[in-house]
Amino acid sequence: EEAIFLRKKITLLRAFSLLIGSMVGSGIFISPKGVLENSGSVGFSLVVWFSCGLLSMFGALCYAELGTRITKSGGHYIYILETLGPLPSFLFLWAEFFAIRPANSAVVSLAFGRYMLEPFFAPCAAPVPAVKLVSLLAYYTVLTLNSWSVTWSARLQTALSVVKLLALALIIVPGMMLLAQGHTENFQDAFDRQSLVLDKLPLAFYAGMFAYSGWFQTSFVREELVKPERNIPLAVIVSVITVIVGYMLTNVSYYTVLGTQDVLASPAVAVSFVQRAFKSLISVVPVLVALSCFGTMNGGIFTFSRTLFVASREGQWPPLFSMIHIRRHTPLPAVMLMFPLVTAMVCIGDIYHLLNFFSFSRWLFIGLATLGLIVHRHRHPELHSPFKVPLFVPISFTIICLFTVAMSFYSDPVNISIGCTMVLSGFPVYYLIIHRQIFLPFFFTLSDYLTHKLQLLLEVVQQEIKTY
Repeated sequence: EEAIFLRKKITLLRAFSLLIGSMVGSGIFISPKGVLENSGSVGFSLVVWFSCGLLSMFGALCYAELGTRITKSGGHYIYILETLGPLPSFLFLWAEFFAIRPANSAVVSLAFGRYMLEPFFAPCAAPVPAVKLVSLLAYYTVLTLNSWSVTWSARLQTALSVVKLLALALIIVPGMMLLAQGHTENFQDAFDRQSLVLDKLPLAFYAGMFAYSGWFQTSFVREELVKPERNIPLAVIVSVITVIVGYMLTNVSYYTVLGTQDVLASPAVAVSFVQRAFKSLISVVPVLVALSCFGTMNGGIFTFSRTLFVASREGQWPPLFSMIHIRRHTPLPAVMLMFPLVTAMVCIGDIYHLLNFFSFSRWLFIGLATLGLIVHRHRHPELHSPFKVPLFVPISFTIICLFTVAMSFYSDPVNISIGCTMVLSGFPVYYLIIHRQIFLPFFFTLSDYLTHKLQLLLEVVQQEIKTY
């Protein structure tokens, strides 16, 4: 009885919550160990955290301008498609679906399971099978919610953003109190150059940037944003500044209470912090951290489903995934597609290997997207953009991203080579299916048949109103 399309339900508050909820997740509770391990000392690790925040702000500003220039949803994918062409955009989609997104979701899910179970097994570590089971249950819960309602997914994200900020506050306050009392012994000789290994620094940046990742999430839902020209830049700037301040204070609190060896030895840094500084909240903070991870899972599913939706609409993904549920107005097929790969990675994955595995591909394509902004400005000087950043911002951000990607081959050649191979494996697929459109008649007929049957089963249809 009504038109089928994705409604504009993302207000400024929901956009801010989406960004905060995506950035403040497992990263700040997992990455301190990875940053410290690869930077070598407390002082250099804090420099890495601040540098990652500044770099994230540069990237967020570039994406804010891209979001006002290109009016389609889809994030990295649509920006690369519109500026650099169909081949790099398909390679991104290929790597994102088979490597980046499932690995990212697996990392966050495993962090949820670990923190949720930690209080019940302390002082022992939680059993790995139990962690993986709880991780999968949480992921499937969020998957179901995103299939059911856009409004309720957005409301959950807003509520969990408040929980995330509360979790950070419970770590920051006791740490700052101890620091004010003169507990600075863990900052002695903070910049120990002997422990600095330059070829490991890219991995430290990967761990830090993973904690900040999420500043690009509004670009995935551009068509569903209310007043995007105003709300995208505003939400991006406020949220990134908030997170930078919060992360710096959180890390200072960690190091005030825990020594270097304690951070490196801890499988769950926030839990170790509470055990040492705030024993009365030993069972509360891990649950808050787990809820933070839950919000990051929700934001990730919410946004990546839009990438698949747009890619299908652009003809680079099967047509079923550009369809919307007739009553729920959610991109149901796109939401459901990820769960087999995420399930596999949760079952077999290790957090830190997964982190390096997907970081290479992610930052390669983010660098290409901001390179696309420079190209788009050159090709369309007449195009008026309501938000514009100085040219040195996309240039410097692109150079840093691509340089870090190149250096990472020396830091972790095995995992980076796997990620590179995953990207390159998309070339023959693009050539045969997208570029030359070589289809076997049987395969083409079978694909149409399955699409029709699944469309009836899932009660989904093509979008009826153009929203961009």
